Amino acid sequence: MEHAIVLFDGDCNFCDSSVQFIINHDPAGYYHFASLQSDVGRELRKEHQIPDDVDSLVLIENGQAYIKSEGALRISHHLTGLWKLAFYLKSVPRFIRDGAYDTFARNRYKVFGKLNSCMLPPPHIRKRFLDK
Repeated sequence: MEHAIVLFDGDCNFCDSSVQFIINHDPAGYYHFASLQSDVGRELRKEHQIPDDVDSLVLIENGQAYIKSEGALRISHHLTGLWKLAFYLKSVPRFIRDGAYDTFARNRYKVFGKLNSCMLPPPHIRKRFLDK
């Protein structure tokens, strides 16, 4: 099976919770993960020419990088349950979706705070993290 990679802000509580959510709704293990701040994350950012101001979530799938609402909605497409339906929010114009995404991302530290430590996933989940 092909895998997609989710790059996330390793300092953000909300991003950490989002990774946990994806893991819980991705029993097939389609998504692998790396923090944006890790060596792997920096290498992937460079390889896919992801701008430095992108600091929240990036999806790399089939050799293509997706940022902001496009990345988040594409992630939902492979999740179990009703979360798949979020993918259809793509019909909302991108400037509206990305405007909402940017507002949320800009305020995520104020609302959810920063991490003081990272959770240590069990071994069967840990293998999905690229920045060991």
